Amino acid sequence: MIRLEKRPQPSRLWTILAPILAVLLTMFVGGLLFAALGANPFEAIRTIFWDPIFNAQFASFTRPQLLVKAAPLILIAIGLSIGFRAGIWNIGAEGQYIMGAICGAAAGLALYPSESVLIFPAMVIAGAFGGWVWAMIPAILKTRVGTNEILVSLMLVYVAETILGSVATGLLRNPEGRGFPGSRNFKQWDAAHNAEIFAGTGMHWGVVFAFIAVIGAYVLLTRHILGYNIRLTGEAPRAARFSGVRPARIVLICLGLSGLLAGMAGLFEVTGPAGQISIDFNSGYGFTAIIVAFLGRLNPIGILLAGLLMALTYIGGELAQLMLGVPGASIQLFQGMLLFFLLGVDVFTNYRLRIGRREIA
Repeated sequence: MIRLEKRPQPSRLWTILAPILAVLLTMFVGGLLFAALGANPFEAIRTIFWDPIFNAQFASFTRPQLLVKAAPLILIAIGLSIGFRAGIWNIGAEGQYIMGAICGAAAGLALYPSESVLIFPAMVIAGAFGGWVWAMIPAILKTRVGTNEILVSLMLVYVAETILGSVATGLLRNPEGRGFPGSRNFKQWDAAHNAEIFAGTGMHWGVVFAFIAVIGAYVLLTRHILGYNIRLTGEAPRAARFSGVRPARIVLICLGLSGLLAGMAGLFEVTGPAGQISIDFNSGYGFTAIIVAFLGRLNPIGILLAGLLMALTYIGGELAQLMLGVPGASIQLFQGMLLFFLLGVDVFTNYRLRIGRREIA
């Protein structure tokens, strides 16, 4: 008889091995998927994980893109991980990302065509505020009337998408755009453009803030009493209450931080790589960041590495579509496999396999 037996405490070895095994299983099963689609599985895996970094034909373009793609994932995942550590499940970061982009873009466009150096900082603050406000809706509803933050935050994503479509075709539409949906292009407005700090590196202000968020989250969770209270709330809620931790305060702080960072990610994206508010601005970063958070074990350093890995699958996936003709949906499925296998393998962190008859006391 094969059964799972609860470990006395989580296995440190499996905590480290689980993400590695999840990646290897994703490569193996993903290779079978690509083979079923008529592509060479070894070539597909090489194109996704090797070529963006080491292929001289593409590397000059794809290496900088690694930072560009990773920055919003890391920013959002850091915010989500803080809440997840406390048992607060914000699934609506995509909506907060969208609202941050809308609010930040609106703040900048209201001052067009000024070239003041204060415009971009004001847009960053407005973007962070927009994401924070959107996250406060499920936070306040949870603390006041006991609603489920998973459902509320997720439903608000669709509200944010509707608002995005509305402002892209109405309030924020470029008056000189000949009726086409979309705002002015921030790349053509120096005061509001999130340009590369060092040309050809992909390093823009979103990348800088992503690194700052990683350092800040690490210090918060390991060196600050608030971080201790957050971890205690997630690991032992009753002990947290007996020690004087106020659950409502933790909910507001965690959801607020995750919304703030997601909003900033949206602002940096709309003023940088995306360039404008458009009806298809949302790219799924808010949902993909959930995979990044868990793949990084809710640890800031792990999230940094997981964000770079997930960015690699984005860039390599685009190359695979271009070079091998695999459908885009297969790349999304490939990315989703990472979370699927991580959750599956992660069982062995808290349980061990036992073979034989169960002893009866």
